[in-house]
Amino acid sequence: MRTAILRPVLDKIKPGKDEKTVTEVNEFLKKLEKQLKKLKVKAKPILGGSFAKDTWLISDHDVDVFVAFDLKYKDQDMSGLLGKALRPWKPIRIHGSRDYFQIRSKISYEIIPVLAIKKASEAMNVTDFSPKHVSWVNKKGKNLKDDIRLLKKFCKAQRLYGAESYIRGFSGHVVDILVIYYGGFIKLLRASKKWKPKTVLDYNKVYKGKALLVLNESKIQGPLVLIDPMQNERNAAAALTTENYDKFIKAAKSFLAKPSKNFFEEKLPDFKVLKSKGAIIVDAKTVTGKEDVSGAKMVKAFDHIRKELEKHGFKTVDSGWTWKKKDARFWYLTKEKILPKTWERKGPPVKLEENAKAFKKKHRKVKVVKGKLIATIPRIHRTPESIVKHVLKDKYLKDKLVSLKIS
Repeated sequence: MRTAILRPVLDKIKPGKDEKTVTEVNEFLKKLEKQLKKLKVKAKPILGGSFAKDTWLISDHDVDVFVAFDLKYKDQDMSGLLGKALRPWKPIRIHGSRDYFQIRSKISYEIIPVLAIKKASEAMNVTDFSPKHVSWVNKKGKNLKDDIRLLKKFCKAQRLYGAESYIRGFSGHVVDILVIYYGGFIKLLRASKKWKPKTVLDYNKVYKGKALLVLNESKIQGPLVLIDPMQNERNAAAALTTENYDKFIKAAKSFLAKPSKNFFEEKLPDFKVLKSKGAIIVDAKTVTGKEDVSGAKMVKAFDHIRKELEKHGFKTVDSGWTWKKKDARFWYLTKEKILPKTWERKGPPVKLEENAKAFKKKHRKVKVVKGKLIATIPRIHRTPESIVKHVLKDKYLKDKLVSLKIS
């Protein structure tokens, strides 16, 4: 049973009947089909993604379009053929396992070439299954579209939505499968409270409880093994990290204990409040290029700074990042505000004479504690800000971001 809190949430996130948008999308599909016929290419544009599944949110402005090529093109450059058909729209070509295209406008399109497969063995690329994913959701989840919307918004608000390498959370496909597997949003949240570090969910019961024994080890590395209903050998949740898995379970427990609309609201951190608590704020400009690559480099830079803080003795109690277009912002709030003037380095036992002699030569102030040498060393960086200023000069960060500065 849904809690009373969900109805007003749905009213905010569920799009109304937008005939203008539907008409515009259909017109685009017709024009693209016409272009393909003009080039004598045997392929058909098919509406995909959340728009085709009727699970899109009111804030979504991206439309996925799959262009299904006849199997005779399986050894040809489908991306190249699609690119020629899309020339009138001046698309952006995105490189991947199979290149696809983006058209940026009021409605942004992502156009992906796929093979028009009838059975799994005909697929040449993971994207070839995408139209079948849409059909599966529309069939198995026809009465769960609103629940899928709720889970999608819930994950977005917790910053857990997306399988990209810089997020490694719950993809749209994973959200669909989870809601359908458990039969609803609330049922999923309740079930997630019992999730263990290696939970296996197999909708079609293909492996009969033995997936961990049968599947290749590379397929079961993550905390959640979600057998893809369309590709039984694939873990749909392979991108999910243990950290994000745990965050989801924690958020689910918190919501069930005290339901609130706040769990569905995407909020930026209050940087004024963070600064007043002593947090270090870093402004950055990300490199240009494919979003997934730029984002991955940004997160590596963010993690590097956090690790350096902890390496020097500062425990981070709160940290995170925001990113919009090319502007990123990191924050680090540490438990310690200032460290002692000195720190101690453990040395060798006194009885190891040669090692002890070398240790004493290297350090000025040395004492003996329980038969071992201990050196007292002046601390160069005593505050979080001093550490971060020092780390921002690291060569490691040079190719990760265009610029970095403390705000």
